[in-house]
Amino acid sequence: MQSIHRMELPRTVIIGQDAIRTLGKEVRGVGDRQALVVTSETPLKLAGSSIRESLEEEGIKYEILKVGKSQTMENVQLIVDSLKSSDTKLVVAVGGGRVIDLAKMAVSKAGARFFSVPTTASHDGICSPLVSFPSSNRRYSFYAATPTEIVADTKIIASSPYRLTASGCGDIMAKLTAVRDWRLSHLLRGEYYGEYAATLAETSVSRIVENSELIRTGSEAGVRVVVEALIHCGIIISVAGSSRPCSGSEHLFSHALDVICEKPALHGEQVGVGTIMMAYLHGADWKLVRNTLAKVGAPTNCRELGIDKDTIVRALVMAHTIRPDRYTILGEKGLSVEAAKNLVAVSGVAG
Repeated sequence: MQSIHRMELPRTVIIGQDAIRTLGKEVRGVGDRQALVVTSETPLKLAGSSIRESLEEEGIKYEILKVGKSQTMENVQLIVDSLKSSDTKLVVAVGGGRVIDLAKMAVSKAGARFFSVPTTASHDGICSPLVSFPSSNRRYSFYAATPTEIVADTKIIASSPYRLTASGCGDIMAKLTAVRDWRLSHLLRGEYYGEYAATLAETSVSRIVENSELIRTGSEAGVRVVVEALIHCGIIISVAGSSRPCSGSEHLFSHALDVICEKPALHGEQVGVGTIMMAYLHGADWKLVRNTLAKVGAPTNCRELGIDKDTIVRALVMAHTIRPDRYTILGEKGLSVEAAKNLVAVSGVAG
């Protein structure tokens, strides 16, 4: 008998040009008359006036809380305290992954709900119920909260640096190896495996492969493909009840880089390069991964990632220790230094 798990999905997803203008109506539509807008400096410059106008048109009372760049429990508590002091039950999180993750943690602690309003398309955290949070010099994933609604304005997202969109493509391509790691653990460890969620994750990969040239134009149409796929991936995590269909050995490699590097690259950039190598280990089409990332303008090797080969090798050797409970192609003992060096070379990641 399979265990029972609860699926919490977004109630509504609004995506398109000027979608931000619907925010006030959507807040009113869930029965709220006040909201705490959590954001940071750059997103506030991009979307602040539109958010104010939309909320004020619908008579929504609001407070804007700017949080710093640091992903700390202090920032989480700042949001919690603001919610409690104003008796507000809704957070509108406007920004990239860090802001949205802080909001997820805060609303899960405060018993509130939140709207996800992404201003970049850099990874699937814009919809996922999971939050990636640093702790004790490592980064861990926690089950926090699913957004009540997602309002993704493609005009705003397309105005962000293209590098962030390319990073989002790397996070989506990672599903190719994550699903294979999940199947492997199912076969060798008897872990629960959901064929439906796995198939949906692979479909997201196909969307990036098929639309790589459109995405590279940086147009709203290309951005929409990426945003829809990222939202799709976040929903898949809720369906599966875990991050398994979206996060595997390639994410362990990225988390190892986060530990080792003083200045790591973007999350999606790192998992994209990790996907090339893990696809090679799985016997999957690693050249397709590399070529797709190259087409969208994402890093495919050490030089483009800005991380030297020796550090990549160290991360590969360390990766299996990041989450010992999560079985992947790296196995229980991981890669030797020699095996890691060979992998970097044969997959072209050495550059």
